[in-house]
Amino acid sequence: MKSLPRIALFSLLLLVWGNATSQKNIYLSNSFDGLSSDHQILAILPFFTNLELGEDVAPSEIRRLEQQEGYAVQDALETYFGRGKKKKKFTVNFQNSEDTNALLAKNQISFQNIDRYTIRELSEVLGVDGIVSGNLDVNILLSNGVPTEMSFLDYILGDADYGRIGIKISDGKSGKLLWKYEQEINRKSGKNTDDLIDKMMKNAARKFPYDKENLNKS
Repeated sequence: MKSLPRIALFSLLLLVWGNATSQKNIYLSNSFDGLSSDHQILAILPFFTNLELGEDVAPSEIRRLEQQEGYAVQDALETYFGRGKKKKKFTVNFQNSEDTNALLAKNQISFQNIDRYTIRELSEVLGVDGIVSGNLDVNILLSNGVPTEMSFLDYILGDADYGRIGIKISDGKSGKLLWKYEQEINRKSGKNTDDLIDKMMKNAARKFPYDKENLNKS
């Protein structure tokens, strides 16, 4: 059998290394099985967002854009989980984001003050068993797309660094953290918010606790 070309072998090693690295960024609570045994529906919140766009952007505009990016991640996650729902891939359902946001607004909970509420309070307001939430720290508008111009070396190294995203799932009754996944954002992460979330969750699929395939393996 012919040996792999050096570039192909190098790319394969990078892929294996990338998968191994992504698994190190995943946390799963030892109490997951016990706390999630009766989970049926989870709500996805808009993500807490911190934008660093430079001094040329007014603070009021930064706040507006942070809200825009936070809701874009919420939408992207709903799209990802929605595709899995059609395939009956997950052991839980995910609340429609429009319903989530309407219930939050009905209870005077906004993007600006949602951090004042506990997971237990939010779960009660939304009538769900758990909460999907997270943080987005970036220096670009991810929803507008990531710059695509890059050299081969940029692709290999993952340059440039645009920030970091963290997704977590918490139990509604106890408020305890059940699962968390963090990832740096660069040119290889995805061309926009939807692409980023799709790639990110696929990387984490083997360790996603509500995936039926993982349940069958355990």
